[in-house]
Amino acid sequence: MIPLLLVAITSSLASPFGYASLKHVGYITFILAKSCKLLPVMALHVSIFRKRYPLYKYAVVALVTAGVAIFTLHSTSHSKQSKATTGNVSWGLVLLSINLLFDGLTNSTQDYINGAFVPYTGSQMMCAQNLMSTLLTTSFLFLSPYLAATGFGEYVGISSMQGGDELSAALAFLQRHPAVTTDILLFAACGAIGQVFIFYTLAKFSSLLLVTITVTRKMLTMLLSVVWFGHRLTWGQWLGVGLVFGGVGAEAAIGRWEKAKKEKERRAVKSR
Repeated sequence: MIPLLLVAITSSLASPFGYASLKHVGYITFILAKSCKLLPVMALHVSIFRKRYPLYKYAVVALVTAGVAIFTLHSTSHSKQSKATTGNVSWGLVLLSINLLFDGLTNSTQDYINGAFVPYTGSQMMCAQNLMSTLLTTSFLFLSPYLAATGFGEYVGISSMQGGDELSAALAFLQRHPAVTTDILLFAACGAIGQVFIFYTLAKFSSLLLVTITVTRKMLTMLLSVVWFGHRLTWGQWLGVGLVFGGVGAEAAIGRWEKAKKEKERRAVKSR
């Protein structure tokens, strides 16, 4: 129960802290930090849950993280980007660090639950986590006016509109723009379907593989966007592409080699 509650709390709080940081840091800083999500996930696996990985896993994480960061830097350096806000940059970095910490805690605790409570399916975790997260976020909606009144809400992204009443502000927005309801429902449906695959991957493999997939997907999205709109890749972008797919390809090749080696050893034992 406690690990599931921890996952619900960290997953619910991660995004608000991340979005709140955008008031104080630039969007490029935000994207670069999110591109390095593999690092806190692996660090928490190693430090808290005492999990150990083969050396090549660390190399793959470093290659993928560096590749996405380099590609992001070079893809945004020549495009029009909004300037950083005039907020407190140091506080923005603190909020961004909390976001990454919560992301890492969410993924590493999910791995712990899958390993400690066997059998525990991905659909069971998805149901339990979403129920708890719904209770937490609903409570937050009703508590937001009181948090706004303390002045703390300004630092964590609670809107001052209507006295910090986020629920009333959301309902008022829907009344002004009723057509957006369809978009919200479609967005929710896509998110729900996507979560089925996310939790299946968590249950069958690991959160580290899941984060590797999501980071690589982000890389593919950026690459597709560049190609689709006819942009030319700079040498830095090609370097980033090479690092990401080189790291992922190397991990797949090593995984196949290890699997073939174990199968060969198993056959050798049976033949004796």
